[in-house]
Amino acid sequence: MHPSAAWDLGGLVVRRVDETALPPRTGAVLLPGATPAVMAAVAWLLPDFVRQDGTLRLHSHTFAWRADGLSVLVDTGIGNGKPRDDPAWDRLDTDYLLRLAGAGFPPEEVDLVILTHLHTDHVGWNTRDDGGRWVPTFPHARHVVPRAEWDHWAGPATDAAHRQVLRDSVLPVRDAGLLDLVDVGDGPAEPAPGIRLLPVPGHTPGQVAVEVRGADRTAVIGADSVHHPVQVARPDLTSPTDTDPALSVRSRRALLGRLAGTDTLLLGTHFPPPTAGTVVPDGNTHRLVPVPGGNVSTSGSGAPLPWMGAA
Repeated sequence: MHPSAAWDLGGLVVRRVDETALPPRTGAVLLPGATPAVMAAVAWLLPDFVRQDGTLRLHSHTFAWRADGLSVLVDTGIGNGKPRDDPAWDRLDTDYLLRLAGAGFPPEEVDLVILTHLHTDHVGWNTRDDGGRWVPTFPHARHVVPRAEWDHWAGPATDAAHRQVLRDSVLPVRDAGLLDLVDVGDGPAEPAPGIRLLPVPGHTPGQVAVEVRGADRTAVIGADSVHHPVQVARPDLTSPTDTDPALSVRSRRALLGRLAGTDTLLLGTHFPPPTAGTVVPDGNTHRLVPVPGGNVSTSGSGAPLPWMGAA
């Protein structure tokens, strides 16, 4: 794994906490339209975001920061020891919690966990194994989930794989009284000062991006509205895991249009290092200009951008 990176937004430092690199086959499954020929047409993806053979580089990591007396964590990765259909995720064994504590966020000191959506690789560390029982990893944290997301996955139509995810990674948090459902609707919600949840549905019905504001700069954690930087150039590329592919494209276009030409950082939950960048116009589309962690200019405005709906 690469060394953990951090971005200074002005009085607020967002830290990437690494879990694991994902194998090359993940890209073909996640974004089957991102073929080597498509990759070759987007030259700026090399060498950071694409391998020489044209396969996508993808990672699993989370983001954490401390502000206004709160320790905040966005998404919780795949988790250890969970039975999963994907061999790359099945009963994973990483030292993620040690990395999280090493970054300054021991689990018992985390105050707020924001779950952008309830897919397997975003909720796994909600819980840990304690003698054969799944118990909350962050016992003092409020776990914020968009209500539309909960309503979808907790419904009777959920498949067996997602019911398993609920059982081992979400229901124990709810049963401990730590789950907080928030209404996002068509506009931003603010779970804490300086943090806004931006609706980006399509990949899942209630998915949100997370905007965090420092004194000098703003960052947006895109969750799976943008799985990989190739979708910055090709927002039409969708995933078989999207519940509504057409809506996912509209959400992605709206988010990229909102970011384009600003100094707001786009942080990708699955982007490999350098993980962050600014979105700039590039002909009739956009490109991502990488901003490596630790080399962030704080010359921009920390003011939030006006939200533009995805539909």
